[in-house]
Amino acid sequence: MKPSLMGAATSVAIACSAVLGARADPACKPVNGSFEAQVVPPGVGHCPDVADTFCTAGRVWGGIQGNYQFVMTGSAPAASIGGIPTALFFAGQSTIFVKDDAAVHGTDSGTLDLFGQDGFASLITFTAGGMGQIRLRGAFDPAAGITSGDYAGAFCAA
Repeated sequence: MKPSLMGAATSVAIACSAVLGARADPACKPVNGSFEAQVVPPGVGHCPDVADTFCTAGRVWGGIQGNYQFVMTGSAPAASIGGIPTALFFAGQSTIFVKDDAAVHGTDSGTLDLFGQDGFASLITFTAGGMGQIRLRGAFDPAAGITSGDYAGAFCAA
């Protein structure tokens, strides 16, 4: 093997070992549970005082337990790329306050059928205070301003 290929192969092997080792970390665990949240108007609580900002706050229980906050940072109609006309693609920031009010932050990306059958699905990738990823699925009741559902994934405590 050429020296440059050997170095690249060694780097890949070391990176894979680090990733596999992190997954085997005893602080990492599979999680599943439920959530429920209420829409929070702009300018109230954690929601920025910017017109048309979409925020929620509520709680999660099960494998991860605590209070939850979400702030949408962007959205686009799903129809703009061939999706259904009633759905919206979104991205935002989620924070879960776990025991002792420690904050776990994550980037949240998903789809919300806001004007159709009210379903949604999203993926939160934790970026600070912990690592891992959870998948959420549920429903949004626009009249009541409540979203609820379940989640599953993996979480590694910080």
